[in-house]
Parts: sequence; structure tokens; C-alpha cells
Amino acid sequence: MGDNTSRRSVLRRTGALALAGSVGVAGCLGDDSGGGGDETLRIGAIQPLSGALEYYGRISLMGFYSGLAYKHDVDPLEAFTSGTYTIEPDDGPTYELYLEDTGFDVETAENVATNLVADEDVDLLFGASSSDAARRIIPNVVDEANVPYLIGPAADGDITASSEHCHDLAFRASEHTAMDARAGGRYVAQQGDVSTVAIFAVDGAFGRGVANNYREVLENEGIEVLEPRYVEQGYSEFGGLFDEAVADGADGVVGGFTFLTLPNFLETGMDYDVQIFGGFAELVTTQEVSSAVENVFDGEEFTGEDIQEVGLGPFTTRYHWNQYDNEINDEFVDLHVEAYDVVPDLFSAGTFVAASALSQAIDEAGSTDGEEIADAMRGMTVTDTPKGEDGYTFQEHNNQAASAMTVAWPVPTSEEYQDTWDASIMPGEPIETLESDEVMVPAEEASCDLS
Repeated sequence: MGDNTSRRSVLRRTGALALAGSVGVAGCLGDDSGGGGDETLRIGAIQPLSGALEYYGRISLMGFYSGLAYKHDVDPLEAFTSGTYTIEPDDGPTYELYLEDTGFDVETAENVATNLVADEDVDLLFGASSSDAARRIIPNVVDEANVPYLIGPAADGDITASSEHCHDLAFRASEHTAMDARAGGRYVAQQGDVSTVAIFAVDGAFGRGVANNYREVLENEGIEVLEPRYVEQGYSEFGGLFDEAVADGADGVVGGFTFLTLPNFLETGMDYDVQIFGGFAELVTTQEVSSAVENVFDGEEFTGEDIQEVGLGPFTTRYHWNQYDNEINDEFVDLHVEAYDVVPDLFSAGTFVAASALSQAIDEAGSTDGEEIADAMRGMTVTDTPKGEDGYTFQEHNNQAASAMTVAWPVPTSEEYQDTWDASIMPGEPIETLESDEVMVPAEEASCDLS
């Protein structure tokens, strides 16, 4: 791919980004190391496969595997440990996936991405659940090695909206925090009954992205927003923060947390007379949220109306299995449940679409060369998506895929899904679907311009 060989060789010689203590390289680059000649595409997949946020990596991979399976009529991979895995469809190239564990650690993510490019000579990178990791990989690996990068599910909006982070070889199908805010924040401001909102978030790229985007949207809708408060991952002493917020007039609260912190935030918040809104979470977090709701009701049965009365919701959902009614989503859900015994989750559509777009780009380019794949993806409308046919389009100014979002109240999990969604609450029917042009950061408001 262009000057990749020389740039990757520099990474090897200097060891600028190699793992600490590593010596030498795992091979050498040759004329047959990539591209369309051998009809093999080497994908460096980086996700947390261990640690507290392992589930983020699993559902992201499940979506990606399902996307390739859907496009090529094969069974989805069931690979969730580091290693090399091969998909050999009858109607496409051979996909070699080099799967590496990031442990949701920024340094590790950068190191394994570098080694995949320099040592395994992958044609492109896929992954990163951590927004801070994606921010690091783009300038230090993607730009240095000139290798395309399918980001997902890292959700900081600035990764594609800000000129500081976006890149002409970095593409993201996965939905992000600005889309959350422009859907849920706008709905609550226009349809809800809040006048002053407090924002609590984890101190990091994701949390600050949540805070900045909700603050901008809410203030534009005439809602007063208190100065955001940032806390460390796993923070649990929210009582004092809620006391201060309520004393300052807050009647609405947004939280920007992963499941390591969100349950404590929600259980504390439901003791206050405030409306808690934001993004609907993935299963592992929803299990914890369910426990918090059950505690509020002392283990007694509760209804959707009960949940609303304690101020929980409504929530934006980037994607959940029951939010879109179309044949592609129906087949995706069936494929996913058969392979993994669980319905597709929050990150599943974005990574499904990354794989679907990849397959489509290879077909349109007639090549497995990374740069030619990237050229095909620029401005692409992705045909096969869980949000319907042509449901995602990569914007030319920042390579972020635009798609619809929904808003839904949490409801008790219906009997139909109790075997495939192991939590006592789930997203209800959409109360509003916002089309892509309503939830994307307008080009004129984004500092990134790749067009």
C-alpha cells in the first residue's frame, strides 16, 4: 500500500511504539505481503478481552463477526481470546483476523496496534472500545504507518468531529456521544419537564465527550446546565454531588459512565426528585441498573410506569435489537442468538456495519488493498445494516457514518427475551426515532474537514 513498507520499517527499526522490552521483528515485508494479489485481507482486531470491561470487547466482536457472516453466508466466529482466526467464504476474500487483547488500557492498545502493523503486516485495523486508546492510535499508528482504521465502538464524538483527532484513513460506523446527546438531550428538552440539568461524568475522553455534547445541546434548547462534575472510574459517593445539584436547582441529571460507575450513580439518583436521562446501556451495565431498580422497589414486581415515576429515563439507544423493524435486523438477531445465545447489544450494529462496509468496499474496489478499500468507503452508503437497507452513510467531511437513533423508556424485560437478555429491564418500544440528519454534528459545526 503506497509507502506503507518504508513507514512500517521505520516503526520496526526505531521501536518507537513497540512493547517494552521487545527485540527484533516477527517477520519481514515482501512484495506479496498484502493487497489484492493474494485475495487475503489481514485485519488487526484490538479489543478488551480481559478485565472489568471485557464484555465491551465481546459484543463489539460479536457484531463484527456477525456482519461478515451476514455478508458471506457463513457462521459467525466465536473467537474471544488472542490469536489468529480465518474466515474463508466462497464468495469473497479470505479474512485473517489477528485478535489482540487491550485490557481496556491505552498504552496496551497502542502497543498491540503498532505490533500488528509492524510485525503482522495487517492491511487494516479494527477496534478500540476505549476512546482514549482510539485517540492515541490515530496519530501514532494510523498516521505513521498509513494503514486504514475502522474505529469501534469507541464513542467520543470528537474522534471524528474534531480536526485534532480525525484522519482520512480513520472510519467509524459506530454511533457516538454527540449522537446520544442530539437525540436524547433534545427529546428531553423539548418533550420533558426539566429546566436545570446537572451533568456527572467519568474523567476521561468518553465522560468529557458526554458532558460537552449534552451541555451544548441542552443549552441550545434553552435548558440551564450546571457546571459538569467529573469523578474517577468506580466512584460511589454520589450523595453529596446530588445534594449540591438539587440545592442548585437541578431537576434533571445526565450521567456519563461505564458500568463500573453507573449503577452507584443511578441507585443514588433514584432517591432524589430528579429525572435521570442519557444513553441506554449494554447488557452488563443494564444488569447492574436492574439491581438498582429492584432495590428501589424492595424486590417487588414493578411496571414501566413505576420506572418512569422514580425518574429513570427516557434514554437514547444507539442500537438495541428491538428498536428497528426490518428484514436485515431480523436476520441479524436470529444469526446472533443462534451463535451467542444473546440478542445483539448496544455496540452490535456499529461493528456489524463496519464489517458490512468492509465487505462492500472490497467488492466495489475489486481489491483487498487497504488504501483502495479506504477509497471505496469514503462517502459510502452501506447497503446492509441493522437499521435497514442503506441505513448508514459515511460522511465525506469526517468519515463518520450517519445513522438514525431512537429514544425509549426502560421497561420490565418481556417473557419473549428473558432467555436472551439476562436483565430485569430492557429498552421499550421507541417513543421517537430521529433520522440521521437530526442527530449528526453538522459539517459547519465540526472542525474536521476531510472533503
